[in-house]
Amino acid sequence: MEKSLCMLLAATNRKTLKAPTRTAKKKTTKTKKKGDNKTEEKKNTLDCPPLGLESLRVDDSQIQASSYQREGLGPHRGRLNIQSGIEDGDLYDGAWCAEYKDQHQWLEVDAIYQTLFTGVILQGRNSIWSWDWVHTYKVQLSNDSVNWETCQNGTEDAIFEGNQNPETPVLGLLPVPTVARFIRINPQTWYFNGTICLRAEILGCRVHDPADIYTEEERGSKDALDFRHHNYKEMRKLMKSVTEECPDITHVYTIGKSYMGLKLYVMVISDNPRKHELGEPEFRYVAGMHGNEALGRELVLNLMQYLCKEYKKGNQRVVRLVTETRIHLLPSMNPDGYEGAYEKGSELAGWAEGRYSFEGIDLNHNFPDLNNIMWDAEEVAEDKSKVANHYIPIPEYYTQEDAFVAPETRAVISWMQDIPFVLSANLHGGELVVTYPFDCTRDWAPQEDTPTADNAFFRWLATVYASTNLVMANPNRRLCHYEDFQKHNNIINGGAWHTVPGSMNDFSYLHTNCFEVTVELSCDKFPHASQLPIEWENNKESLLVYMEQVHRGIKGVIRDKQSKQGIADAVIKVEDHDHDIRSAADGDYWRLLNPGEYKVVVWAEGYFPSMRRCNVGMEPNPTICDFTLTKTPIQMLKEIRAKGGKIPQDLQLRLRALRLRKLRASTKAINRRREGQRLQGGSNTRRARSLRARRA
Repeated sequence: MEKSLCMLLAATNRKTLKAPTRTAKKKTTKTKKKGDNKTEEKKNTLDCPPLGLESLRVDDSQIQASSYQREGLGPHRGRLNIQSGIEDGDLYDGAWCAEYKDQHQWLEVDAIYQTLFTGVILQGRNSIWSWDWVHTYKVQLSNDSVNWETCQNGTEDAIFEGNQNPETPVLGLLPVPTVARFIRINPQTWYFNGTICLRAEILGCRVHDPADIYTEEERGSKDALDFRHHNYKEMRKLMKSVTEECPDITHVYTIGKSYMGLKLYVMVISDNPRKHELGEPEFRYVAGMHGNEALGRELVLNLMQYLCKEYKKGNQRVVRLVTETRIHLLPSMNPDGYEGAYEKGSELAGWAEGRYSFEGIDLNHNFPDLNNIMWDAEEVAEDKSKVANHYIPIPEYYTQEDAFVAPETRAVISWMQDIPFVLSANLHGGELVVTYPFDCTRDWAPQEDTPTADNAFFRWLATVYASTNLVMANPNRRLCHYEDFQKHNNIINGGAWHTVPGSMNDFSYLHTNCFEVTVELSCDKFPHASQLPIEWENNKESLLVYMEQVHRGIKGVIRDKQSKQGIADAVIKVEDHDHDIRSAADGDYWRLLNPGEYKVVVWAEGYFPSMRRCNVGMEPNPTICDFTLTKTPIQMLKEIRAKGGKIPQDLQLRLRALRLRKLRASTKAINRRREGQRLQGGSNTRRARSLRARRA
């Protein structure tokens, strides 16, 4: 007769496995540094990582249930943090829900391998229409899915505390870590006005069997990087260590502070990191806008280390990137939010903990809404070509002292205005898709494809990242929640997904020269540290190839013909592209374009415009298109008078000729108007005579 698995298997496995220390809550201990009286908080982590219900490592076929109400509430939906569709009743509801309300219902997970189970994390149902969650439950274990034993707390069945609301994850630790293959969650009580619904994650360490010749090795990374979650202090230490390892190509600076006073650190990586070099494009990655979307933060920190190490090794691809590009990396735009999520931990932070700033602001809705300013101007304009399509100024209401603008947002706006960024990506989490502007829809439509003038190039940028991401590019992957982005090749216009007024992407495009997309990196916003090496491998090529796109299109320097000095704020217009850009302070510019031949016109205040045809090839190397502009005689006169100088005779002759041309043009226009009036008058006289003749 089989003895209690919870007791027997735990005892037999203690011979080979050390039982983890059980802690119902994560605690902190104080440890002293060598040679330092200061103390630092060291956080204990959960004994075993999640099996992967949330991250989708656990396949749908591994999850079974006693019953379920309908397909959309089947066992495959019982995954921690899974989100429901807008309409209840579809295939993508937000939990597993049992068909019957009794204590014989269960959700079962097959771990495939022998696993040391240590705990369960439970949530209620995600729904805007229903409130359902489990108050208490039991845990059962089995090796064959036929014979089950209930975990004991001494001599009685262990009763685990579940949820008091739908969203807050609650951890239940097994009294004794136990080895088995199957685990069941058996609800005992539930919300009185609801039904049995839950989302779950299972904690367990796989038991490796040396005799199993078919055991698959777990994926990881060959790159020797610091794969763990870094809080604010640890992030600063890591960035400092990278600058010490590669002092010639790195520099760390701050762009401002969070509401709680945490600095927004940026690392710049380039062969001349402390200043802008003429003709060298500026690139940026921004992560951590939503503090609980932690994967982007760690990928950016990994990227810092990787570029440093590979540059030192002489990796030609990395050397070329570093020498030809100035790369800015902001790992944490919302450090206050991240610290809150970090304290809860990757499995217990929930779907929204740490998303917002300390003041409760969603930073991706906090930028000025320039879209509607531009669209409203187009509505009333007689000539739409006269409406500004770039460098749209920030509205006055946004700059007032009482405007509800986060200090983090203000810091990033100032950063964008100071540096002539060309290309950027904003790293998020919770889905697997790349979105591109516009994020805001016209007329506040909840969903509507809203393309920019550079829609073709934005689609290229999104495709570059999505097609090289190992998970997005997998045609057999499961959808994260309820949106099937694979039918769109894992890219989508932001407005076609859902409207986001005041997004950073739209602001970047309309207020600066910079093109920016949003990358949703993973289904799991805050993946367990054990998954970070795999996620790095999933995204490494994407991160590199996306940066290389900053060298597509045309670039050049716009100079004054006489002084040879660069001209700042010159406007670069590309035919059939109703979005202009401007030259930087030194006169250099970069215009991202797909392959093709383009008519480019450049003009600046006080100069005659200049036109060239520029051909963009297939290779990611920019076509050099320099422009030399000639000052107008009037501008030259203004500058001479401002300096109190004498007007040269040749300039006087040119001004006289210019005035004569203007006089001739105006006289010609007046004569044309007179002739038109005369012809109109003659026509009216003839009509009057004809009318009088008919009356006679």
